[in-house]
Amino acid sequence: MQDDTSLQLTERQRNELDYHREHAREHEDMVDKPFSWDILHRPSRRWWNAYWQMFAYLLTLDLQGKRVLVVGCGFGEDALRLAKLGADVYAFDLSPDSLGIARRLAQREQLAIDFRQAPAEALPYADDFFDCVVSRDILHHVDIPAAMREIRRVAKPGAMFVVNEIYSHSITDVVRRSRFVDGFLYPRMQRLVYGPGKPYITADERKMTEHDIGLVREILPELTMSKYFNFVVTRILPERWQPVLQADRLLLKLLHPLGRFIAGRTLFAGHVVK
Repeated sequence: MQDDTSLQLTERQRNELDYHREHAREHEDMVDKPFSWDILHRPSRRWWNAYWQMFAYLLTLDLQGKRVLVVGCGFGEDALRLAKLGADVYAFDLSPDSLGIARRLAQREQLAIDFRQAPAEALPYADDFFDCVVSRDILHHVDIPAAMREIRRVAKPGAMFVVNEIYSHSITDVVRRSRFVDGFLYPRMQRLVYGPGKPYITADERKMTEHDIGLVREILPELTMSKYFNFVVTRILPERWQPVLQADRLLLKLLHPLGRFIAGRTLFAGHVVK
């Protein structure tokens, strides 16, 4: 399917397109590298990693032959892995440049995936169409109320909705935006956390707050899974140190009731109520 060049975009969405045009150019070599399926074999072995835990949960859902929507699919990694599990995968993204890489990867791996260009706020799918919706690191880029109306519309009643997002409670964010942290500590920690390259952060993105999570939870009154990750990891320390990741995750498990106040990432799922 051809990408839609007639989309009516907001300024924020146009900024996202410009950013991801360059981002896709920097990652063109993905299509020449082997694609990793390790996460599908034993995802629980990385119990400290939110992405691996997301797939550990998805593997319990028996997605064979089910219609699954990947929200903001980027380069298509999630879509490819879900298709490998036997799901009937549909995936969309605002960026035609990212979709170009995703399509080439799917073609190379001989996986049939329906990729489309669309904003999350206006989805090109029929009502009550999907058995499962997977959203990873995209809701903090979009108009959440508008996107949630669309997700609710295209999901079947009782469809599973799995969300994996960067997050910061408003109380924690007050600390993050303080003069000491924002003006002194964070600039010095940024290189340690993200490395020498440019961090993958767009100009208009912001971490989800507890209020944003509340908007998502309006269609998920009961959760079937909820976990928190990244207390100091990605804030003060980088993700590349496994012992630190493990200690960070263990601390959040011990402090689970406080997770919604101190965590930097949330992973949760539930059945959509319409």
